[in-house]
Formats: sequence, C-alpha cells, structure tokens
Amino acid sequence: MENVKRFNIRVYGILIDHEKRVLTTLEKIKGQLYRKFPGGGLEWGEGTIDCLKREFLEELNLPIAVVKHIYTTDFFVPSAFSSFDQVISIYYLVKPMYEEDLFDLKSSEFEMQELSWIPSHKMKQELFNLPIDKELVKLLF
Repeated sequence: MENVKRFNIRVYGILIDHEKRVLTTLEKIKGQLYRKFPGGGLEWGEGTIDCLKREFLEELNLPIAVVKHIYTTDFFVPSAFSSFDQVISIYYLVKPMYEEDLFDLKSSEFEMQELSWIPSHKMKQELFNLPIDKELVKLLF
C-alpha cells in the first residue's frame, strides 16, 4: 500500500479571562507532555467553528462563542507524529457563552490533560512544544 500524504487540520481557541490570563492545556500525547491551546482535530463534515465548539465541550465541558479568527498556519509544518501529514492549525479568539462557567472549568474525565492559566505578560514561546503554537505566541504576545 502506498503511503498517502495528507493534511491534518487542527483548530484551537485562545481564551483570555478577565484577569488577562490565557487558558492552556498540558496534554500527554504518545507518552510525551505537550503544552498547547484547547482544541483539536477537524473531523470530516465539520466546519472549523463547529469543530472548535465541539472540542471545548468534549474536553472542557465549556460552551463557547467564537469572537474572531486570529491566525492560520502560513508555513510548512510536518506532523510530529506522522511523516505523511502536513499540519495546518487555525486559531480563533473565543469566549465562554456564560462567564460563570469559567469558575467551574476543569478537564473532562476522559481527557488526559491538565488546565492552566498563564498571565498574558508571561506567555513565552519556550512554554510551548509545537512550532505553530510558538509562532502564535510570538505574533500575539
């Protein structure tokens, strides 16, 4: 069977609270810890905004509204997990549908991740593992 090259489209939300802290997750993926923004993979038949809303509900039990598009990958990034995938990440600024939901925010029971709030003035590329997240931090903070 021939190895097919494909695109892996990821959609992430940048959520900043009233204290100007940015929500990040620390996730264990294939035995290694990765700090990233909440979100995940686009599924067949989904639009990017629907994907992001689904991911926030699945991972954080948090209904969100998408405020605006922030960034889409504009350089080649091979997947860290498959030499046949090119990763394209799309980032949106998001807010909770209900502000009070932020007080009860926690990871869902089936996700292997830890949530953390990082003050926006302390956001640094070195905190993140993935090259597209590093680029976003450089652009925004």
